[in-house]
Amino acid sequence: MHEESNVPSVFKAIAFLSLAILLVPMAVVVLAGLNSGDYLTFPPQGLSLRWIKAFLTSPTFLSAYGVSFVVALGATLVSTLFGTMAAVFLSRSSSGSVPVLRGFFMLPIVLPGVVLGLALYVFFVSSGVGLARTMPGLLIGHILVTCPFVIATVTASLVGFDRSLEEAARSLGAGPVTAFRLVTLKIIAPAISAGSIFAFIVSFGQFELTLFLTAPDLQTLPSAMYTSMRYKFEPTAAAAGIFAIALVVISMVVTSRLVNLKKIFER
Repeated sequence: MHEESNVPSVFKAIAFLSLAILLVPMAVVVLAGLNSGDYLTFPPQGLSLRWIKAFLTSPTFLSAYGVSFVVALGATLVSTLFGTMAAVFLSRSSSGSVPVLRGFFMLPIVLPGVVLGLALYVFFVSSGVGLARTMPGLLIGHILVTCPFVIATVTASLVGFDRSLEEAARSLGAGPVTAFRLVTLKIIAPAISAGSIFAFIVSFGQFELTLFLTAPDLQTLPSAMYTSMRYKFEPTAAAAGIFAIALVVISMVVTSRLVNLKKIFER
């Protein structure tokens, strides 16, 4: 009885410890970005907005931030669409090739980013399609990396899905597309939202694959931060990390709000 009563406390302690482990690196980045010194050090020598202003006035970092945002947004939209379609197919198909296809779709997660980036770069160069070091080529690479996250989250929501709900809509006169849109899509909407958030975060912070597909005039934010850390070691990279964290947090909050508002209006 004594052990059973302590179980919730143990779980709470583990949850708080896990949360602290996740938040400590973010706190380090924020404090390093607010450092008043000339070099990237921790603990900071003092607090200042000096490097925040340097980021906001840096053409290199602002351009890289914009490229990362555009690529992440494009990859998220495409991955959400095709990932949801693939998840529906994998969960409803009775073909014996479904396990093989599921493993094939999950390969970009299993393969190291360096291997996938090198393979895409070699393919783009040797095939002569002209996608090496271009925005479309970079977008294709990010779609390949982010799509499995959407497939995994949406597939998980479809595992215990009751098909009789959709069949009931069909029996009331709704067509297959209408029944899917009004019944299935509304039920799996939270999973689709979660998958899109994962896709955006993974794409925005993608570095290994981007290293092979980017160009000097097409730098993403992780590439620009790596270059800054390699040659200057200034806190501007940490200041850029603050804005990257802020964008991810804002995207999660906005998505959560939109889902909650949708539920309210549906009531």
